[in-house]
Amino acid sequence: MKNLAASLLLLSSVIAVPGVNAAKADFEQRIKIDSDRQAADLKNKIASYLDNVKITQGSLVINADIVQVFGEKDSDVKTYLAKGNPATFEQLLDDGNMINLQADEIKYEPGKNMITISGHALLRQQDSQVSGSRITYNTLTEQLSAESDKNERVTTILEPESKDKDKN
Repeated sequence: MKNLAASLLLLSSVIAVPGVNAAKADFEQRIKIDSDRQAADLKNKIASYLDNVKITQGSLVINADIVQVFGEKDSDVKTYLAKGNPATFEQLLDDGNMINLQADEIKYEPGKNMITISGHALLRQQDSQVSGSRITYNTLTEQLSAESDKNERVTTILEPESKDKDKN
């Protein structure tokens, strides 16, 4: 557990994911959802997008086999649940770097500033990455939590900065 905390602390200094400003700019953009099929349960506020789903909002892109959007009653708050082999999430950050997430399942809760990926979860930014069974990231507080099942381990790979960057 001590090694996990040290890895996450070191990782947070290398994989800084300043989602607040990027998310604000993206949230001001329209949401576009493309898929081969769509269905909705209007009474229960559930929309289902099936086969070759692509969601875009500003620089944010989600690709999946299926995405369900759950709306809360009497509210505009939505939860996006994407599933795929793998489902992917990417967003351009304020520093110009791209964050890439992939997993069997991505739960995106923009109203709570939370992204949870599970099942072969992988987070990549620049040349560094974290993998495990489940990764939770708060875009507002920039806190990351990674865990794995009993027979697996959380793995963090930190690449050194390239010498070319030092010359600039």
